[in-house]
Amino acid sequence: MQEFHVPVMLAEVLQYLDPRSGETIIDGTVGGGGHSIEIVKRILPNGRLIGIDRDEEALAAASRRLSEFSQNVTLVKGNFADLGAIVRNLGIEATDGVLLDLGVSSYQLDTAERGFSFKADAPLDMRMDKTQRLTAREVVNAYSERRLNEIIRDYGEERWAKRIAQFIVDRRSRKPINTTGELVDVILSAIPAAARPKDIHPATRTFQALRIEVNRELESLRTGLEAAIDLLRPNGRIVVLSWHSLEDRIVKDIMQKRAGRCVCPPGLPVCACGAEKELEILTKRPVTASPEEISANPRARSAKLRAARKLQK
Repeated sequence: MQEFHVPVMLAEVLQYLDPRSGETIIDGTVGGGGHSIEIVKRILPNGRLIGIDRDEEALAAASRRLSEFSQNVTLVKGNFADLGAIVRNLGIEATDGVLLDLGVSSYQLDTAERGFSFKADAPLDMRMDKTQRLTAREVVNAYSERRLNEIIRDYGEERWAKRIAQFIVDRRSRKPINTTGELVDVILSAIPAAARPKDIHPATRTFQALRIEVNRELESLRTGLEAAIDLLRPNGRIVVLSWHSLEDRIVKDIMQKRAGRCVCPPGLPVCACGAEKELEILTKRPVTASPEEISANPRARSAKLRAARKLQK
């Protein structure tokens, strides 16, 4: 079995989250517990860490890693989009800090049978929560050509989205597309060789788009981030690690709005977004991994960190 990834930008996460003895901290995407184990060490002896994840394998790994601190740790299977309800069910009214490390984990990517990666032929799955019904196979074989085009274009920012959707529909009319390898073949057929990107695999953007659709990642981010901000005590901190531009844009817009900056489209006669100053943004620009970390862990190159602090009412 693959191990869960080394936590990305650990020093920067701890700097901005600033966990302190006795505090309550929520890790809304606990994964294998790489960030959480360092957080919990800083909130001892009386602090509490709430770790949430929708992947049962991630929770099992986190439980093993955090077993030494079991009296201070509560692990919950769930989607951080339901953060408000999860925390209320635990009897917690407010928290001192929230960490969200978005997207897919290295473990999920490297475990071929999960179907997240184009590097190995495996069933088209891509579910973070393996109990949910919707899989990438259903999206690829049942969605309309128009909807596939929209997903690949909007979630993958893929310039060849329309052509890829056409090729998918043509291929599935003859035989269902059941595996990641079969889908990669379709994508490679759709993108002319001369137009394929040099820096990433041609299937990267389409696989990202399908994963986002299967797991409703952007909807979860919007709902969960708003709930996390609402839960913060005065002076509470929130740290978000995003992995692609769509996530980062959502995080930036929500933080700016909650910091009192109007995010309405230009040209409106009055502000329609109802922006009120609740946050102080701690990162004027997204923080990125150091060259040394990227050299040691190339996946860190995509990560962007944004952080904010809840203001006194």
